[in-house]
Amino acid sequence: MNIIKKPVITEKMTAIGEKLNRYGFIVDKRANKLQIKDAIEELYGVQVAGVNTMNYDGKRKSRFTKTGVIAGKTNAFKKAVVTLAEGETIDFFSNI
Repeated sequence: MNIIKKPVITEKMTAIGEKLNRYGFIVDKRANKLQIKDAIEELYGVQVAGVNTMNYDGKRKSRFTKTGVIAGKTNAFKKAVVTLAEGETIDFFSNI
């Protein structure tokens, strides 16, 4: 199971990362906090102090077209906010 899908890189998460040393990731819905912690430590080589997770349901969306109303739903996902130990950082932009 591939636990870490992608990092969350937004203005808000960047500010939280700089201020509180927390980083956000989209993770597999079946992963628990211990698995997320181990995956982050292995992937980035950092010491994780804590993990908070949030489950998001998909939002209902609809649009009006020539042929009528098209209704659908966005995908559900799980987000993990990882707090790193003092002095540890993750640089997402080093490979660019």
